[in-house]
Amino acid sequence: MTTAPQSAPLARRLVERVAAAWHERAILLKAISFAFVGVVNTCVDAVLFFLALWVLVGSPSRAGTGALIAANVFSWSVAITGSYVMNSFVTFAAESGRQLRLKSYATFVAGGIIGAIGNTTALVVVAQFAPVWVAKACAILVSFVLNFSMSHFVVFRARHPKAGDAARPL
Repeated sequence: MTTAPQSAPLARRLVERVAAAWHERAILLKAISFAFVGVVNTCVDAVLFFLALWVLVGSPSRAGTGALIAANVFSWSVAITGSYVMNSFVTFAAESGRQLRLKSYATFVAGGIIGAIGNTTALVVVAQFAPVWVAKACAILVSFVLNFSMSHFVVFRARHPKAGDAARPL
């Protein structure tokens, strides 16, 4: 398969990259690994969320909006950091070189925010015509697709050295 030149439209280059990765079965294996990392980080998020609520107000039943937001931002921040580290060292080890980079972390967090927006949008839209548990399942699927796509095609995309890059010291 030939790849589109850099001047080709972004959508065309993206479709070609997805097709190439799918044929190599790399996308499926990475999606499975990404999902396992996501399960671990979902557990971390939930445990830290409830622990933070306990520290802030003593009981989740007494939590006001401020405590809910503070606990959620704290737990999400820790979980997304853990997700970035695990995905850098496991799922996308080849692409990241098992190195943590501030720019990649910031892009990963931005992708997580995009996933959260997609998740919330799907939840609200689907809940208009389906039970909430169905809406939540759809929301989880949407955020998984968005987060994995951002990680695979933006944050941890394979970097191809340009002419002359080999001569530059790291």
